[in-house]
Amino acid sequence: MRAVTNLTVHGIGRTTRELDPGEGDTWVSLAQFEQVVDAVAGRPDVRLTFDDGNLSDVEIALPRLVERGLKAEFFVLAGLLGEPGRLDSDGVRELLGAGMRIGSHGWAHRDWRTLGTREAAEELSAAHHLLGQLVGEPVSRVAIPFGSYDRLVLNRLRRMGVTRAYTSDGGRARPGSWLQPRTSLRHDLDRGWIARVLGGPSLPRRAAKLATRLYKRMR
Repeated sequence: MRAVTNLTVHGIGRTTRELDPGEGDTWVSLAQFEQVVDAVAGRPDVRLTFDDGNLSDVEIALPRLVERGLKAEFFVLAGLLGEPGRLDSDGVRELLGAGMRIGSHGWAHRDWRTLGTREAAEELSAAHHLLGQLVGEPVSRVAIPFGSYDRLVLNRLRRMGVTRAYTSDGGRARPGSWLQPRTSLRHDLDRGWIARVLGGPSLPRRAAKLATRLYKRMR
């Protein structure tokens, strides 16, 4: 397989909690989500990931993934487990029991470029430890909050043994790459958007996305 498209889902359907500023931009309707999973079913070149540990992961997404024989990776905010509108420990175990993979989105959805010593310990150690206890094995894959990273963040993740890091840079990825760009579902997506994303960006857009990734990795 030459390249894969990684898609990120945040929330689906009616919200059950107050959203953070800008969060509604990546919250989709049930109909939109079903359009996406119908389009990617049977496509090995598309990977589905979920960020934030929203309750819709297990209540809405999981049964529709199972119906279509799809697997996905869920990146959970360990410090927000059990809060209103979020997954709890039982929800994480339900995802795991259905054959889904669990990764870390950190502790409390902070920008990893701005962490102090205490916050870094929570985001990059305590979160992994708690999630590892829940799933019964080490958690070694992460989704970087806000897609905000630089070379210091990447070096820190490598030192702590992260085996794969997902970003929000958009575009396609080499299947085995350590750093994996993703494209987030948006509130205004339609069939045209799905076709464009799954078809891959044009050459100028690919070049622009590559330049952005290189800048982030070097800054």
